Amino acid sequence: MASPALSGTESHGNGPLFSLETILGNDHEKLEHPDVRPEGWDEEATEREVAHGYCVECEDQPAEVRCDTCTDDYCEVCFAAQHRKGSRKMHTAKSLAVGEKAPSNPSPSQNGLSHAKFNGQDVEMEDSEEEGDVNTTSPPAPISDIVLSSQPALGSEPGEWFVERAKYIPLRLALGERKFLRLLDAALQVSEYTDKIDTLGFGLSKAKRIVHQIRELCAILSGLVLAADYKQGQELFTDRDFVSNSDFYQKVFELGRRHKIMNPDKMRTTYGKLIYLLQDSQTPEVREILGFSCVSPIKTVHGLLEDHGVLDLLRDPLITTATQEIVADRRNRREIQRDIKAKERAIETLSIKYCKEPKLPQEVVRQALYSIGDNHAFLRTNRDPCDRMIGYLQQYFHPTQVRDKKGADSLAIRSGRGGARLSHDHAKQYAYVVQSLALWREILHDMFHLWSLAEQDLLSETVPYRLRDTGQGLNRVQASPKTSRMMHSLGGWVGSSVIHMGDHNVPNALMFIDKYSQIYRILLPICNTLLHLPTLYNSPALRAYIDAEYGSLDALYLNILGDFFRHAFDGSGADNFYDAGSCIDGRLTSAWNWCSSLEKKGFNGFDGEW
Repeated sequence: MASPALSGTESHGNGPLFSLETILGNDHEKLEHPDVRPEGWDEEATEREVAHGYCVECEDQPAEVRCDTCTDDYCEVCFAAQHRKGSRKMHTAKSLAVGEKAPSNPSPSQNGLSHAKFNGQDVEMEDSEEEGDVNTTSPPAPISDIVLSSQPALGSEPGEWFVERAKYIPLRLALGERKFLRLLDAALQVSEYTDKIDTLGFGLSKAKRIVHQIRELCAILSGLVLAADYKQGQELFTDRDFVSNSDFYQKVFELGRRHKIMNPDKMRTTYGKLIYLLQDSQTPEVREILGFSCVSPIKTVHGLLEDHGVLDLLRDPLITTATQEIVADRRNRREIQRDIKAKERAIETLSIKYCKEPKLPQEVVRQALYSIGDNHAFLRTNRDPCDRMIGYLQQYFHPTQVRDKKGADSLAIRSGRGGARLSHDHAKQYAYVVQSLALWREILHDMFHLWSLAEQDLLSETVPYRLRDTGQGLNRVQASPKTSRMMHSLGGWVGSSVIHMGDHNVPNALMFIDKYSQIYRILLPICNTLLHLPTLYNSPALRAYIDAEYGSLDALYLNILGDFFRHAFDGSGADNFYDAGSCIDGRLTSAWNWCSSLEKKGFNGFDGEW
């Protein structure tokens, strides 16, 4: 007797049953697979009713605007994103707080107008929907007077700077924790989590496959711990199940996340796997089957000191000396040794003053101070190259004029020439470049804060993702309201102020944060090259070559800087005009594309290696 699946006598949904007979038949248009859901590939998420008073789009922010045409409530960020262009741009809206009806284009963020202040003057700039060139009658002045946050100087009163900063500074890993970090990295290296989950499958339900892969990774971790330390492994895992050891797994996963934030160049292949695993573990169905949560809060310096009631450590005047980064920077040995001894004395004084034995030993206080020092090292490596490039721009190029008769210091670009997608005169390109570098500088200065928001978006229990083909393979497309809200607070820009987040360009907050963590890999090789040019110029042979090829050392500086400031910010980097232009993320895409052409300029790779 033939089974129903083979007989084709039953139907599923609105079309015939997915069976061998219907597959081989001629009526393919109405054919449905019983496991295919209309809401997306390989997804079992069901529609949930949005909580009253919350945004219908992101579902975790209070509603602030009601669209009269859509009859839906949005937060300001989601409303601006959904009504940026097309027919929705003309929708009318009203504020839920005030109740007054807003015009069809209620605010600069909703009608495509960016409102910014340059040198004390208000300037409005129209966004380009194609993310291409923007026509303005007079280019705005560069952001030369913008107040950039900086750490207190040595010996000065720190105020609340360290208190606010420490809220997002992860605690440095202790020696014993690094052993578990290596075990986690080894387990993630051999895990095939994303290969098994982010794919089309018609076997087990997605929730069951996720639980199976999480348990498999936990089992690998357990085996590695047992192999590394048999006694500890016996204490942890003998006659105990996964739920009983949930605290251990939370601790190990948190170690990996904490290490990655402090060291963005580490775990480049395994962090994404880890964060996607934790993202899946947050769904209610998976947590119910798994029996425990895999996510725990990141341990920060502020959290540690607050738990023990010693936050005054972050206000102590000695903390600037205890956490300073000592750099040689062409100083003599005596000055360096003096700074090292002053730093060691400050650390010892603070650790004795604020320790609370046995709950807060001196070693833990030192660990907190070293963590703040790690933050300063991160800023020097990642943020400071932006400051140096802004300095080079201001030193070698005039904001509005081309001073060289041959035009060597001209930054003007034209669409279609040299791969450029934008047309800017010198003054506009100067403002465009200085704005882009200032944007990168501000993002990297608050990178730990931004990373914290990105993880909150990724690990949110209320904002699901959809598996989509974005043109670069299957990716998890997920809205990132918290990260997007912080980015939208940065202000107006020359060109388009569009921030891609949760679309085919930047699918989720992980992709967004990964892009900006690579900026130092673009700028640092350029800064190092320019820094060493004067030393190289002292060599008679190299001096003769530079003078013969470029005319002078300053001319060589202009050649290198002019090429970067023109072609790393020309809107190139994608295969169409919509995905890489003058938008916020397109600026970084253009610079990335410039680096890919370094092999034509005497280098071998993206990182500027000789």
